[in-house]
Amino acid sequence: MTLTDPLSPLIEFDEVEPEEDCICGGCRARRLARLHAAPVHEGGHAAARSLRRRAAVLVAAVGTAIGGGTAATAAAPTPGGSSSAQPPQSPQGEVSGPYGESDGARSYAAPGTAQPVTRAQIIQRAQSWVDQGVPYGMGRYWTDGYRQDCSGFVSMAWGLGSSQTTWTLPDFAERITKNDLQPGDVLLYNNPANPQSGSHVTLFGGWTDSSRTRYLAYEQTSPGTRKRATPYAYWNNSGGYVPYRYTGLSGGSSDGAPATAFPGADKFGPGANNAYVTQLGRMLVQRGGSRFYSEGPGPRWGEADRKATQAFQVAQGWRGAEADGLPGKDTWDYLVNGKGRNIAAGTPLPPPPPAADAPAFPGAGAFGPGQENDSVRQLGEQLVRKGFGGSYTVGPGPRWGEADRKATQAFQLAQGWRGAEADGYPGPDTWRRLFS
Repeated sequence: MTLTDPLSPLIEFDEVEPEEDCICGGCRARRLARLHAAPVHEGGHAAARSLRRRAAVLVAAVGTAIGGGTAATAAAPTPGGSSSAQPPQSPQGEVSGPYGESDGARSYAAPGTAQPVTRAQIIQRAQSWVDQGVPYGMGRYWTDGYRQDCSGFVSMAWGLGSSQTTWTLPDFAERITKNDLQPGDVLLYNNPANPQSGSHVTLFGGWTDSSRTRYLAYEQTSPGTRKRATPYAYWNNSGGYVPYRYTGLSGGSSDGAPATAFPGADKFGPGANNAYVTQLGRMLVQRGGSRFYSEGPGPRWGEADRKATQAFQVAQGWRGAEADGLPGKDTWDYLVNGKGRNIAAGTPLPPPPPAADAPAFPGAGAFGPGQENDSVRQLGEQLVRKGFGGSYTVGPGPRWGEADRKATQAFQLAQGWRGAEADGYPGPDTWRRLFS
């Protein structure tokens, strides 16, 4: 049975008794939570006493508010010292170890003890709570040991090994600017005038528009973990949020976005529609390419992606085939790892690709096993120019080979074609799109 006071989302009583022989994840989690909630003399965790004390304080505070009085904000001690030396207690609860362990809590707040983490790991951990639908609770701890509130959520995503507060998270981070924000950073607001109301922290997941007015926020808030597009910096108290970056990032502040390995040239170019195109666009926006996008970036390849990519390549001093607007391994490496120069504000828009009439389709009979002619060579060279040349170890040449078939099929698949439409043999539609 779950009983929730409609006047306060902070008081929740779970009295579900899990079956002792059930092996499902839910019952295992409840048995673990019950173990940590049991009294010490019955085999429970030593933190239970602290958790019960905090619950009693919350119940007393709400009872006072219901009776018309004012709840005392000094019911719980401030982390790390007297109220005169430290900010008031945050609404997320005190600094604590796994499952609320409070003995020697200050030792948990020592920066430098946490393990290094990559941006990809931060986002993956945050997504795991979204997938599990972890319910919000200031005095509750999830099966991984972290407190189920906003600062506990960020502590989990950063892998701190302890549940921090909005007041102590900056001890593990460095202040950055809005333009520096990358996935895995946070936006944090503390209200020193009334810390029991409004202090909050969200995890930055990336910009959702080229004007940087909205971003993807991972956050722990009632009723539970959510991921949503959020106005910068937040829905309320927007001017008070401060961007921070975890100092324990593996590989430094330029550690990559979720996909760091180059996914292949066939993921980009006309007809491409996938998550890598979105990731490319977001990285280009962060490097100064926002003005090329009137909307997005999104998963469908467009002229904005080509122009922004080419502008970034030109900014590195590349020319000719190295600045064709299609990302290769070097372009991807520079973007993912923060290398090279950003796109300058005064960089002119790259010109559109030169218009050229597509050569006439020579007929299906010109391609296939045993064929040797100039059309086969022309096909292969255009596939390479379009970024689909990964199958060729030599050539392309006039003699048809398996490399020609694989390269043609990769191009067809990139158009979204399947089955007989992606058999690796060019027809009129393949030829027209390839040379458009």
